[in-house]
Amino acid sequence: MELHRGRLFDHVHIHVRDLEASKRFYRAIFSVFGIPFGGDTPDHFWADELWVDARPGPQTSNLHFALQSPDRAHVDKFYKAGLEAGGRDNGAPGERSYHPGYYAAFLFDPDGNNIEAVHHGPMQRSAASVVIKA
Repeated sequence: MELHRGRLFDHVHIHVRDLEASKRFYRAIFSVFGIPFGGDTPDHFWADELWVDARPGPQTSNLHFALQSPDRAHVDKFYKAGLEAGGRDNGAPGERSYHPGYYAAFLFDPDGNNIEAVHHGPMQRSAASVVIKA
């Protein structure tokens, strides 16, 4: 099986009710991934392809996105860090029936978005990241 990921989305933008609660949650889970925060201001922050802001209007909820983990232990760390930072359980770490080797954990962020960390089993990445140069 050959899976291609990282070809469709440039970024995901969500609106939140409580920016500080979201900062705690996302800072904790992204630290597990080694992803630094950027643009950390009183009304927004971003990390990698995720942009989060708190401005008047409805928040984003019922969104689902998955983060790629290098191994099962990393999925476990994501789950633990997210729970400790205010996330709510939506599926403890474990193998799923989506395909052989699919190991994932699911957390609700402070606004009810379903955030997943997934390890697809033994794999070799073609690149650590996409590099864009102007």
